[in-house]
Amino acid sequence: MTNASSNASSPDRITASGLHDQARALHQGRVLIINTGWICVIASLLLSIGGIVAISTTEPALSLRQMIHFAVALIIALALALPHYRLWQMVSYPALAFMLALLIFVLIPQVPEIIVRPRNGARRWIHLFVTDIQPSEIAKIAYILALANYLRFRKNYRRFLGLLLPLMLTFIPIMLILVEPDLGTALLFLPTLFAMLIAAGAKLKHLVLIIVLGLSVAPMMYPLLKPHQKDRIMAMAAQIRGDERYVNDIGYQGSRAKTLVGAGRLTGVGKEHARDLIHYNQLPEDHNDMIFAVICCRWGMAGALATGALFTLLCVGGVFVAAQCKDPFGRLVAVGLSTVLFTQMTINIGMTLGLMPITGMTLPFVSYGGSSLVSVWIMIALIFSIALRRSQYLTRHSFEFDEPHEDERYGIIASAESD
Repeated sequence: MTNASSNASSPDRITASGLHDQARALHQGRVLIINTGWICVIASLLLSIGGIVAISTTEPALSLRQMIHFAVALIIALALALPHYRLWQMVSYPALAFMLALLIFVLIPQVPEIIVRPRNGARRWIHLFVTDIQPSEIAKIAYILALANYLRFRKNYRRFLGLLLPLMLTFIPIMLILVEPDLGTALLFLPTLFAMLIAAGAKLKHLVLIIVLGLSVAPMMYPLLKPHQKDRIMAMAAQIRGDERYVNDIGYQGSRAKTLVGAGRLTGVGKEHARDLIHYNQLPEDHNDMIFAVICCRWGMAGALATGALFTLLCVGGVFVAAQCKDPFGRLVAVGLSTVLFTQMTINIGMTLGLMPITGMTLPFVSYGGSSLVSVWIMIALIFSIALRRSQYLTRHSFEFDEPHEDERYGIIASAESD
């Protein structure tokens, strides 16, 4: 009798156990080996390899060092892509605090030059004897992680006054980086903030109002710029007007860059000829800030379009990753990182073509520099980590702020349902 009753109840126990396992599966994410994050990885690999080849045009020794930087960046990226991206959510606030402390550290005059080495009057680098690191490069990533952690599941930034805290969080690193001075890196933070707020559901009318207010007070900030920053703005304005007064002075770098871009024409002049043109035109920072001019000279418009297409592919892949991620933190991180890369590319190419003032902005993945290359590959690792994990089937809704229907607000049931 006892055996019969236990056998009769065993199917019920099995069924309950199976339902429990299915319920747990609905709350767990899955690993996706084939995902849209590979788009970003492949585009980044091609850009990094292209950058090494472009650097070898005029600086073969630096291209070899860039290969070492590339290998180190890939190892670090692999190590950061494997853990779940939510690990960085837990450490986002401490990471931002630590990076802000480093930004303050490089500005302290009493720090010995053997640790903080000023370059051209700028205090941006910390010397670690083996290599130099630039805290502002990593600060961009820490800022995005902290902002994404703050914005997830919140509604207060749907109000105008609720935007004050994200703005304050943004202006702290901006002001520290401007003091270094590094205008180019500082320009990346506001577009990133607006893109993440839009993705999180902030009201466009509030963001437009902030942009209008910012543009109205922007001329008042001009006296606060450094003399060399004012000179670059004057040089750009003179180029646009066709004024050649500054061609051999403050506008020399921009003028040489435009000349070399035009020399490449459609398909470029080849490695040897490009090296000679760049050498005799004495283009400053040809391996760093002005690497896009080297690309245009060696490979012409074809090389320029290929570079732009790879950056577009990378950023579109990042947007796809964000769109497929239901987790608010992962979605916002993917949007923020994609925005930083696209904005940095736009500023660098714009200043090379004479459409923007020269700010010392590097071209991501392509320009020479260990800190820059490692930081952008960390961004790709985080995007790939987000794409690698499929969101839970049952998860809390995020960024849905539609007001309830009036009938639902007052508890009125539609006649169709009542029937």
